[in-house]
Amino acid sequence: MKTYIIGIGLIGGSMALDIKALQPNSKIFGIDSSEKHLQEAMALGIIDEPGKMEDLATADFVIVSVPVDVATVLLLTVLDSIGENTIVFEVGSTKLPICEAVSEHPKRRNFIATHPIAGTEFSGPSAAIKGLFQGKTNIICEVEKTAFKLQEKALGLFRELGMRIRYMEPKSHDKHIAYVSHLSHISAFMLGKTVIQKEKHEQDIFDMAGSGFESTVRLAKSSPAMWTPIFKQNRKQVVKTLEEYISNLTQFKDLLVNEDYTAIFEEMESVNRIKEILNGMGK
Repeated sequence: MKTYIIGIGLIGGSMALDIKALQPNSKIFGIDSSEKHLQEAMALGIIDEPGKMEDLATADFVIVSVPVDVATVLLLTVLDSIGENTIVFEVGSTKLPICEAVSEHPKRRNFIATHPIAGTEFSGPSAAIKGLFQGKTNIICEVEKTAFKLQEKALGLFRELGMRIRYMEPKSHDKHIAYVSHLSHISAFMLGKTVIQKEKHEQDIFDMAGSGFESTVRLAKSSPAMWTPIFKQNRKQVVKTLEEYISNLTQFKDLLVNEDYTAIFEEMESVNRIKEILNGMGK
């Protein structure tokens, strides 16, 4: 089995590690705009050797794991280059622009739009983790537009990686992910900004920051090179979520100003049910 990983970071690199473990006889080729990343991926044993775009015709799988604005352009070149039995999938956090970009391509049937809900705040080849996708959800959009034989090929790999499959329309995906992922990252970035602006001494932040602050601001360590294109592509949905979030923050501030602590207690108590939702997701 020949797999080409285009963009050897956290997601692409983690998939490569799992494929190598599951399919010892498979060969993993890496394509990346950074020569440093290619060499690092080789040294870490993530890929077997560098690959070339002109060799994609012999690939079984092509995994596109690049910033979403790059993916909308790159996918067209990838689809131009592949063979009849190659399945291509892209793993970014927005799906509507991706699906629209490939909608008219003659080899649309060779493409499957996916979003594995997995990851950390780290990036680059060194961030790759074995078993990252075990028990995680993989959102698949417009599956009916992928050739059935190639669907089965991709779904078989996803199941081997330990992922649960959920089907969703691209627009619906982008709306929901704006709330549960994109808004979380903006909140973390802006919390980090607020603390850095007001706490001028780094030692004070280090000494006084507890586990609550650390876990809340963790996502602020994420790559701006990856997240700026995501916010750009999903701008309309993200703006809507921000308006609702800002409204809730303003309401909470007003309760404090008015010293309405009963209402504050009730607000927090009503949100405590998020524990039940997340526990249910875990099961």
